[in-house]
Amino acid sequence: MNGIRRLCGTVLIMEAIILGLAILPAIVLEHANRPLAGGIGGGLAVCALLLSGLVGRPRMGWALKAGTVLQVLVIAAGIVVPAMYVLGVIFTALWVTGIWLARRYETPAAAGPDPRSSGTPTAPTSGTPAA
Repeated sequence: MNGIRRLCGTVLIMEAIILGLAILPAIVLEHANRPLAGGIGGGLAVCALLLSGLVGRPRMGWALKAGTVLQVLVIAAGIVVPAMYVLGVIFTALWVTGIWLARRYETPAAAGPDPRSSGTPTAPTSGTPAA
Protein backbone atom coordinates (compact mmCIF):
# COMPACT_ATOMS: atom_id res chain seq x y z
CA MET A 1 0.00 0.00 0.00
CA ASN A 2 3.04 2.27 0.04
CA GLY A 3 2.59 3.08 -3.66
CA ILE A 4 -1.04 4.08 -3.19
CA ARG A 5 -0.06 6.19 -0.22
CA ARG A 6 2.61 8.03 -2.20
CA LEU A 7 0.72 8.53 -5.45
CA CYS A 8 -2.74 9.29 -4.10
CA GLY A 9 -1.39 11.27 -1.16
CA THR A 10 0.56 13.49 -3.56
CA VAL A 11 -2.52 14.02 -5.74
CA LEU A 12 -4.56 15.04 -2.69
CA ILE A 13 -1.90 17.46 -1.41
CA MET A 14 -1.66 19.17 -4.80
CA GLU A 15 -5.44 19.25 -4.98
CA ALA A 16 -5.63 20.89 -1.54
CA ILE A 17 -3.29 23.64 -2.75
CA ILE A 18 -5.41 24.25 -5.86
CA LEU A 19 -8.61 24.28 -3.79
CA GLY A 20 -7.15 26.84 -1.42
CA LEU A 21 -5.99 29.00 -4.30
CA ALA A 22 -9.43 28.78 -5.97
CA ILE A 23 -11.09 30.66 -3.10
CA LEU A 24 -9.89 34.09 -4.22
CA PRO A 25 -11.05 33.77 -7.86
CA ALA A 26 -14.39 32.53 -6.58
CA ILE A 27 -14.80 35.73 -4.59
CA VAL A 28 -13.26 38.26 -6.99
CA LEU A 29 -14.14 36.92 -10.44
CA GLU A 30 -17.33 34.99 -9.76
CA HIS A 31 -18.64 37.33 -7.02
CA ALA A 32 -19.36 34.42 -4.72
CA ASN A 33 -20.34 35.00 -1.12
CA ARG A 34 -17.08 35.28 0.86
CA PRO A 35 -18.02 33.00 3.77
CA LEU A 36 -19.54 30.47 1.39
CA ALA A 37 -16.52 30.41 -0.94
CA GLY A 38 -14.09 30.26 1.97
CA GLY A 39 -16.08 27.57 3.74
CA ILE A 40 -16.52 25.33 0.74
CA GLY A 41 -13.02 25.84 -0.68
CA GLY A 42 -11.35 25.67 2.72
CA GLY A 43 -13.40 22.68 3.80
CA LEU A 44 -12.55 20.74 0.65
CA ALA A 45 -8.87 21.67 1.00
CA VAL A 46 -8.77 20.51 4.64
CA CYS A 47 -10.53 17.26 3.70
CA ALA A 48 -7.97 16.69 0.94
CA LEU A 49 -5.10 17.26 3.38
CA LEU A 50 -6.57 14.94 5.99
CA LEU A 51 -7.23 12.22 3.43
CA SER A 52 -3.70 12.54 2.06
CA GLY A 53 -2.41 11.41 5.43
CA LEU A 54 -4.86 8.52 5.72
CA VAL A 55 -4.91 7.03 2.25
CA GLY A 56 -2.97 3.78 1.96
CA ARG A 57 -2.62 3.18 5.69
CA PRO A 58 -3.61 -0.17 7.14
CA ARG A 59 -7.33 -0.46 8.00
CA MET A 60 -8.03 2.82 6.19
CA GLY A 61 -9.55 1.40 3.01
CA TRP A 62 -12.43 3.83 3.37
CA ALA A 63 -10.01 6.68 2.65
CA LEU A 64 -9.85 5.69 -1.03
CA LYS A 65 -13.64 5.83 -1.24
CA ALA A 66 -13.68 9.17 0.59
CA GLY A 67 -11.03 10.47 -1.82
CA THR A 68 -13.20 9.42 -4.74
CA VAL A 69 -16.17 11.28 -3.21
CA LEU A 70 -13.88 14.29 -2.79
CA GLN A 71 -13.10 14.17 -6.52
CA VAL A 72 -16.82 14.35 -7.30
CA LEU A 73 -17.21 17.31 -4.92
CA VAL A 74 -14.30 19.13 -6.57
CA ILE A 75 -15.95 18.71 -9.97
CA ALA A 76 -19.21 19.98 -8.42
CA ALA A 77 -17.31 23.07 -7.21
CA GLY A 78 -17.39 24.10 -10.86
CA ILE A 79 -20.83 25.52 -10.09
CA VAL A 80 -19.08 28.33 -8.19
CA VAL A 81 -15.85 28.56 -10.23
CA PRO A 82 -16.28 27.12 -13.74
CA ALA A 83 -12.54 26.40 -14.02
CA MET A 84 -13.00 23.79 -11.28
CA TYR A 85 -14.87 21.61 -13.77
CA VAL A 86 -11.65 21.25 -15.78
CA LEU A 87 -9.38 21.04 -12.74
CA GLY A 88 -11.69 18.51 -11.11
CA VAL A 89 -11.59 16.26 -14.17
CA ILE A 90 -7.79 16.55 -14.31
CA PHE A 91 -7.42 15.65 -10.64
CA THR A 92 -9.93 12.82 -10.98
CA ALA A 93 -7.87 11.41 -13.84
CA LEU A 94 -4.73 11.69 -11.72
CA TRP A 95 -6.54 10.05 -8.78
CA VAL A 96 -7.76 7.08 -10.84
CA THR A 97 -4.37 6.73 -12.54
CA GLY A 98 -2.60 6.81 -9.16
CA ILE A 99 -4.79 4.03 -7.79
CA TRP A 100 -4.40 1.97 -10.97
CA LEU A 101 -0.61 2.36 -11.18
CA ALA A 102 -0.06 1.67 -7.48
CA ARG A 103 -2.18 -1.48 -7.56
CA ARG A 104 -0.52 -2.64 -10.77
CA TYR A 105 2.92 -2.11 -9.31
CA GLU A 106 2.12 -3.73 -5.95
CA THR A 107 0.47 -6.90 -7.25
CA PRO A 108 2.95 -9.65 -8.07
CA ALA A 109 3.10 -10.61 -11.71
CA ALA A 110 1.17 -13.84 -12.18
CA ALA A 111 2.33 -14.39 -15.74
CA GLY A 112 6.08 -14.52 -15.30
CA PRO A 113 9.25 -13.05 -13.88
CA ASP A 114 9.73 -9.46 -12.88
CA PRO A 115 10.18 -7.41 -16.09
CA ARG A 116 12.77 -5.26 -14.31
CA SER A 117 15.15 -8.22 -13.94
CA SER A 118 17.25 -9.42 -16.83
CA GLY A 119 16.41 -13.05 -16.18
CA THR A 120 20.07 -14.06 -15.76
CA PRO A 121 21.11 -15.51 -12.43
CA THR A 122 23.47 -13.46 -10.33
CA ALA A 123 26.67 -14.70 -8.79
CA PRO A 124 26.63 -15.58 -5.10
CA THR A 125 27.74 -12.73 -2.87
CA SER A 126 29.25 -14.83 -0.08
CA GLY A 127 32.93 -15.67 0.13
CA THR A 128 32.39 -19.33 -0.82
CA PRO A 129 32.89 -20.31 -4.44
CA ALA A 130 29.90 -21.49 -6.44
CA ALA A 131 29.84 -25.23 -7.08
